Amino acid sequence: MRPAMVHSEQGCQQYQHAIELIGKRWTGLVIMVLLDGPQRFSAIAEQLGGVSDRMLSERLKELESEGMIERRVYAETPVRIEYRLTPKGAALAPVIEAVQQWSRAWPQEEYAEPQEEAA
Repeated sequence: MRPAMVHSEQGCQQYQHAIELIGKRWTGLVIMVLLDGPQRFSAIAEQLGGVSDRMLSERLKELESEGMIERRVYAETPVRIEYRLTPKGAALAPVIEAVQQWSRAWPQEEYAEPQEEAA
């Protein structure tokens, strides 16, 4: 049995903000990809598959403004830009792993609505 948790208004707001942030479409997957190490924009997009450049750019900017990732620009020709997790972002590793374990234990098929058979 888990110990009783004391919920303050501030604690609830912080929790809600965290859930909304990592629950946004593509955000959790971006974090998961960056857990493997620094990546360039094109490598992130390729691993996610299906995300538009505009959406990925938006998510990366949001994560950067939250202090979860950093964008490094290398003075090379052509310019090389990499994204990497900050310690704050890397601290989500056990959370991401727990969600992965949960999703494997409870596959999506189990939640599908029963299909009506054609008469």
